[in-house]
Amino acid sequence: MTVHNVVISGTGLYTPANSISNDELVQSFNSYVQLFNAENAQAIARGEVEALTESNSAFIEKASGIKSRFVMNKDGILDPQRMTPRIPERSNDQWGVLCEMAVGAANEALARAGKTAADIDGVIVACSNLQRAYPAVAIEVQAALGIQGFGYDMNVACSSATFGIQAAANSVQLGQARAVLMVNPEICTGHLNFRDRDSHFIFGDAATAVVIERADQATSEYQFDVVSTKLLTQFSNNIRNNFGFLNRAAEEGIGARDKLFVQEGRKVFKDVCPMVAELIAAHLQENNLNVSDVKRFWLHQANLNMNLLIARKLLGRDAEPSEAPVILDEYANTSSAGSVIALHKHQDDLAGGSLGVLSSFGAGYSIGSVILRKH
Repeated sequence: MTVHNVVISGTGLYTPANSISNDELVQSFNSYVQLFNAENAQAIARGEVEALTESNSAFIEKASGIKSRFVMNKDGILDPQRMTPRIPERSNDQWGVLCEMAVGAANEALARAGKTAADIDGVIVACSNLQRAYPAVAIEVQAALGIQGFGYDMNVACSSATFGIQAAANSVQLGQARAVLMVNPEICTGHLNFRDRDSHFIFGDAATAVVIERADQATSEYQFDVVSTKLLTQFSNNIRNNFGFLNRAAEEGIGARDKLFVQEGRKVFKDVCPMVAELIAAHLQENNLNVSDVKRFWLHQANLNMNLLIARKLLGRDAEPSEAPVILDEYANTSSAGSVIALHKHQDDLAGGSLGVLSSFGAGYSIGSVILRKH
């Protein structure tokens, strides 16, 4: 059996039109807090209900490094009476919202790769939250783009993109596909509790796309050799979202807090940072590479302090901004799309032969590492 060398030949990004600053988000949240405390003043005074605490922009930026986030819907989120994005359901005859986002990112990735739909044999939609169980969103994207072949969905939370890259690379290496389009449409605001002070600022929306193809058929000027991939999962309840189709079959707990995104942030920080640093270091060593050989780390964009610590553990010093670029200040946490946004926006300046590591980490726990070499 012939095993083909594989490259990433194009990346794409879809950015929603609307952005919410920390100040706007805080104003909405604090209005809600004031309404809640006023409506429950007597119960709070009796000690029956705990008063809510207001948020502030300085707290958000210090805790996360986030300054703003792009969103699919702004008004619904900022309405203190609603605090949920307003995304109307579409008919079955219309392309779904995830499909629409994915196509936007895919078209740019295909253009950068110099490919058309006729060159692609498979589509993988890899993201944290799929809008339905079936038919697969990937098959919808395949139809919208006019791609012949196969498509399937996968979910490994924030690590979906790196896991998707490995799945796509395997298909291309083994000759099952000439090229695979891997897309990450993320409407993270749809599963975020905007009434939770500890997490209401974390997420934003975006979609990314990556074209993975045989090296001998690639013509793009944006190529990266896929040197190696490495994945790890370890079960944890510290990041969880219990929303699913079985909720309607269990009357107890319907509408409970854990039907949206919940996490034990301090535990996640303590557990995940060393795991990521150890996995990347081991992955490089397995490929006879040193950490010092890596010119750029495109890390998952969840929390600035996590990324700073992971880079410090790997390098033995603080990373220069160019070594571990940050996009979460503008985009916030976009789950699986985050590290690919960093790759998309911070790749063209690298010299040929430069090594980089694309890494994700999140719920599961799930961690992915992809070693890339600029062509």
